[in-house]
Amino acid sequence: MIDRPRIDRRRFLQVSGAAAAALGGLATARTATASATTAGARSAAARSDLKTTPIRPPAAPLIVRSPYLSTWQTSTVSPGTWQTFWNGDTTAMAGIVRIDGTSFVCAGDPGIADALEQTLLTLTATRSVFTLQSSGVQITLEYLSPIEPGDLQRQSIPMAWVLVTARSVDGASHDVSLYLDVTGEWLSGDPTQQFTWAPVSVPYTGGALQAWTMQLEQPQILTEIDNRAQWGTIILATPQIPGLSYQSGPSDTVRAQFVDQGVLLDTDDTSYTSIGGDGYPSFGFALDLGQVGSQPQTRQFSLGQVRTPLVSYLGMPLQPLWTEYFSDWQQMLAFFHADVAGARQRANTLDAKVSADATKAGGAEYEALCVLSLRQAYGATELAVGPDNLPWAFLKEISSDGDTSTVDVIFPASPVWIYHDPQYLSLLLRPIFGYPASGQWTARFAPHDLGPYPTASGYPHNGGENMPVEESGNMIIMAAAYTRAAPGETALVYLQANYGSLKRWADYLVATLPDPGLQNQTDDFAGKIAHSVNLALKGIVAVAAMGQIAEGCGEHADAIHYRTKARQFIAYWLKHAQAPGHSHLGLTYRGPGSREWGNTYNAYPDALLGTGLVPESVAAEQAAFYRTKTNRFGLPLQTPHRYGKTDWQMWLAAWLHRSPISQELIEREYQYANTTRSRVPFCDLYNTISGDQVYGFRARPVQGGIFALLALHALEGRRS
Repeated sequence: MIDRPRIDRRRFLQVSGAAAAALGGLATARTATASATTAGARSAAARSDLKTTPIRPPAAPLIVRSPYLSTWQTSTVSPGTWQTFWNGDTTAMAGIVRIDGTSFVCAGDPGIADALEQTLLTLTATRSVFTLQSSGVQITLEYLSPIEPGDLQRQSIPMAWVLVTARSVDGASHDVSLYLDVTGEWLSGDPTQQFTWAPVSVPYTGGALQAWTMQLEQPQILTEIDNRAQWGTIILATPQIPGLSYQSGPSDTVRAQFVDQGVLLDTDDTSYTSIGGDGYPSFGFALDLGQVGSQPQTRQFSLGQVRTPLVSYLGMPLQPLWTEYFSDWQQMLAFFHADVAGARQRANTLDAKVSADATKAGGAEYEALCVLSLRQAYGATELAVGPDNLPWAFLKEISSDGDTSTVDVIFPASPVWIYHDPQYLSLLLRPIFGYPASGQWTARFAPHDLGPYPTASGYPHNGGENMPVEESGNMIIMAAAYTRAAPGETALVYLQANYGSLKRWADYLVATLPDPGLQNQTDDFAGKIAHSVNLALKGIVAVAAMGQIAEGCGEHADAIHYRTKARQFIAYWLKHAQAPGHSHLGLTYRGPGSREWGNTYNAYPDALLGTGLVPESVAAEQAAFYRTKTNRFGLPLQTPHRYGKTDWQMWLAAWLHRSPISQELIEREYQYANTTRSRVPFCDLYNTISGDQVYGFRARPVQGGIFALLALHALEGRRS
């Protein structure tokens, strides 16, 4: 059940800013009644000279593990601003450090002490690390959202880390204690919601964990309101070690206890019931580190959300995949904490690989875009036990339609998994292949999505926001890319199991091309386009890709048929796609002159799969033409608009990687992300002149498309 209006992306972009906020659930009660901010915190939040590396993010990902566990920092500094859910709801986490008896805020805006001075914000592919200091002590806040390619057990765990490290930087020892809390706002953006909580002890290898758990008093299973799950448990945990104390109660009371005494009372105040009641009740931990010298001391906190069931699929509730490995969340939590050292080492390895590969492929600016995007791509997905008892991955179309497993959202994001984790891409496609296999989708073309998240109930009579050529082409291209990225028996079995659907969709393309006519397509906010050059090219490449799939599956007659059709179609395309009288492709077949053009990003799959349809001469003329059309922050998507798309722009940069335009596009997109005034989770639809966010797009997984150049190099390496 989804308690929100159903609107498609085109309609979403036509409403006013205020209406978009209301429809998307973007208003936040806490922002409307902001807490008092100390002068120190205001000063910290206002600073613009802080060092950031490798990029000043529009918003820093903090705890980003699923569509409903997605918290961000919308300022460059940690103290002085509350953390938010991706839609703008406050998800408050207060961090306070006590140094030699004086307290300082290091995270959030509790309004109770001056702020530590922040000196650095560092982003890696898996981490956001804030470095702060005062009174001779350096504090680092490390927010680690693990990404575990090829390890479904660990990837399925819906938890992340807050790691706090203290060390002396002045040669003296200092008395240091730490405080961290969360509020019921992690459950819901509605402060009137009633909720329950409990302090619990969980055994684990290192002894025991102390945890706070929170649930809505009247959960609504498989329901979201304003993009927030209305069921499940929020868990904040830390090891039970000497110096640990805990307390719940009104936020000001609990925080003041730590500020004044450096220790909490080990009490649980049960005199309140609503999230916003009595000053937003908080659930805190304090840790006394004792005397801290030059040797760093680190304390670990885990924060997660468990939901059972995870989602439903065509009427069947599905359990989270972690339930296949653990008997309950307590066992999972114990495993997660026992694994912290390994998790950090694996994160180090992954971070280093992404940074090195991206820098080699596209330079420092490209590395910055990749590290900013990885958690965002994965953070819209989660793993479930499918109806066939196999692992399935579900994706939410965050901040636009809110649909489940939207094909033309997985498609632009797919390069991140082609490069990083091909198996995960195959799991994301399973729910879509399962739809026609269930008998509930009978159309000749591929579905657009599976219905609103988290219910995935499908559509009667093959309905929905259909994009026949778009989605059929997308599915075939992604299936072909998966098998090329992960060749072997597993991929072959996967393709053979889904060959019937792929062939039906390919036959639809053959019957529809070379001119797709008037059809809806992924850039639907720009309106339907008749005789689209870019959409036609996608379909043609997909037909050629089906030839590759057929050959791999031993269907040689089919392979010859699809390859032949693709060659026929590309000949037509080359004859009609050129803008009459001009040295560039048109927006439509035989469009009216030079005024109509677009980003022909669907040439990228031709390069990715090595189908060899688009001549180098076309790439060269497009590269030269696009250099005359870029604005300060990038290339517009198509005439007559000024907005561009980050994902498609990087697909274009990958296709044209041998031309100077490729690096220009990377640098301009970096400048947009690094300087935009729109402090929201990385927006993919933006004004290429002003660098401002366009409407409500934010935190969308399509930023995985930024990995297009890395995916291209990965598949080129396998072909060589």
